[in-house]
Formats: sequence, C-alpha cells, structure tokens
Amino acid sequence: MRQGKQRVLCIVGTRPEAVKMAPVIGALRRRGGSFETRVCATAQHREMLDQVLELFEIVPDVDLDLMRPGQSPAEVAARVLLALEPVLRAERPDWVLVQGDTTTVLAAALCAQYNQVRVGHVEAGLRSFDRANPFPEEMNRVVADHASDLHFAPTERAREHLLREGIPAGCVHVTGNTVIDALLQVAAMPWQPPEGDALAEVDGGKRLLLVTAHRRESFGAPLEGICAALRALAGRADCRVIYPVHRNPAVWEPVHRLLGGVEGVTLIPPVDYRRMVYLMQRCTLVLTDSGGLQEEAPSLGKPVLVLREVTERPEGVEAGTARLVGTDPGRIVEEAGRLLDDAAAYEAMARVANPYGDGKAAERIADTLEGVE
Repeated sequence: MRQGKQRVLCIVGTRPEAVKMAPVIGALRRRGGSFETRVCATAQHREMLDQVLELFEIVPDVDLDLMRPGQSPAEVAARVLLALEPVLRAERPDWVLVQGDTTTVLAAALCAQYNQVRVGHVEAGLRSFDRANPFPEEMNRVVADHASDLHFAPTERAREHLLREGIPAGCVHVTGNTVIDALLQVAAMPWQPPEGDALAEVDGGKRLLLVTAHRRESFGAPLEGICAALRALAGRADCRVIYPVHRNPAVWEPVHRLLGGVEGVTLIPPVDYRRMVYLMQRCTLVLTDSGGLQEEAPSLGKPVLVLREVTERPEGVEAGTARLVGTDPGRIVEEAGRLLDDAAAYEAMARVANPYGDGKAAERIADTLEGVE
C-alpha cells in the first residue's frame, strides 16, 4: 500500500459523468487521510453539468468552461486536449479519474497519458461492438480503456470484454455501477415539485410513460418512428406520455413538430437530475435510447423499453429488466401495450434485481485506489 496521500484529479464534462462521478468524489473525500481529491470540469455541457454539481454540492477546483454552441466532437476533443495539459502540469496528480464514454473522457485520458499521469476509468468495458451505435461513444470508450491504467468495470461481462482485448486482469476491478450509488442517494432525498412546477400536475391520475430519446443514431427517420409510437400510446385513456426534450435542434424540432399539442403528451425542456429521479419514481414505464436510464430504472422497479437496435448494456436485457424494441412504431406500441395490459408481464420485469449494482461501487473504487502502489 502506498504511503502518504494520493492526489486524484476527477474530470467531468457532462451531466451523466457528473452523476456517476459524484459518489466517487464523495467516497474519496471521506478518506481525507488517503486522498487529496480535486475536481476539474470541462463543461462539455454547461447548464446540465452545473445542475448536478450543485445537487451533490461539488464545486470544481478548475473550470475550463469549454462549451461552445454547435460544437462537434472533434472541436470538443481539441479544446479539452489543449486546455487540460497546463492543468495537469499545475495540479501534478497521481491519478486522473474519468467516467464513461464522452468526448471529454476520450480527450482527458489521452492528455493524461501524454503527460505520464495514470488514468482510472470508471465504467470501463462497456461494448456494443458497433462503432455507429452509439456514435461516437463506442469509439470513445474503447480508446479510453486502452489509454487507462486501472479499469473499474461495472459488471463481470464488462470485465470479460476488457480481458479479451488484452487488458491485464490485475488492472480490472468489478465494482458495480456508481450510477446506482447516485440514484439511491438522490431518491432518498425528500422532494416534491414546488407549486407552479411543470411536474406538479403532470400525471392527472394517469399512468406515466417517461421518454428520453436524443442520441445521434436516432436522428431523422428513427426519431420520427419513435414519435409515431408515442402519439399512438398517448391515445390510450389510461396513459400520459412525458418527454423531457433535448435542446439539440435535430431532436427539439421534429419532436415538437410531431408531438406538440397532441392530447396525452407533455413535452418539457430538459430536467435536472433531481426531477428526473422524481419522474422515474412516479412513472409506470421508461422508454429510452439513453444508457443511464437502462441502469437506473431497475433499482426503482421500472421496466425499460430500449429504443435502440443494440445496447452496450446487455445485462439488463438478459436479466429481464429491459427489452430492446428498436424504433419501429408498431413494435414499440406492441411491447408497451403488453406491459400496460398484462400485469404478470409487467411484474416479471419490475421485480428483477438490478444487475448493475448495489449502491456500493464508489467505496469499492476508493478501496482499490487505496491499495495501489
């Protein structure tokens, strides 16, 4: 075991990164005798990142504030590489920790290696084995894994992916997914929508279908298919669709054009993480192309219909908490209707133990780092 404190720089750029890194930052800071923990925000996504940092009471020690309107992945990567290098030279960390598969993660892992700083990758080993789905996340996480020195795999399957790619077994540690740590922490916080909040009267006694769909591979015809399915489901007398719509014009415009004003559909701007957890707690069913919701919803007993053709999170599908339904309207309506009309089918998905974790992943990550020479 190493003597003295290790200096750890945790890097976050987007809301999902901050959600999943927040429990790790907390676990490291509770071990002040072992770690000096610093936080760097790239602000790849500014507003949504700030909401999560505020919720978990995290104030970045360094804020690069790199977000620009209409930014491409290449532009983000270039800005992160250029801006982070002087930070690494000033901070002189023993470890850089990154989480997930964003462009921030890819660029930060490369920059750390260029500066001979060891990298720990939280949520390592996820694979869809299709570079176009999700794009560019699949490539980002593969490259980040091979630029990392420690790999915190959320599941045994993720560990197996890394071993097959030649990552040494001693560098891979199965921890569970830190998103479950974050979810359980926030779900336990007493909260109700304040008077006048859009969520206060959203259900009207009906069953809520919570929808998120915003990935690049959903743009165009796939998203139009999803909207057609949602329009049909909203026609049910017992259901209301609630859809926090991503502000990307490739999502915002077609969703509002196809679903705006439709009876039984509530379109709202993106919500902060606290409100998203509230919606997960209140909903009956989740329909999503997001990765995080596939992991989170099972801990709240909510079945997930995955609006994608492939997923890098097959554990949920195999366990029975999630079902791949693609973007064909007929298939989506059929699978959602089955769960809404067949109580046994619904309970079979809702009662399965979450395969992604038990809420103790961050402590396992801190344990591992404490034991590293």
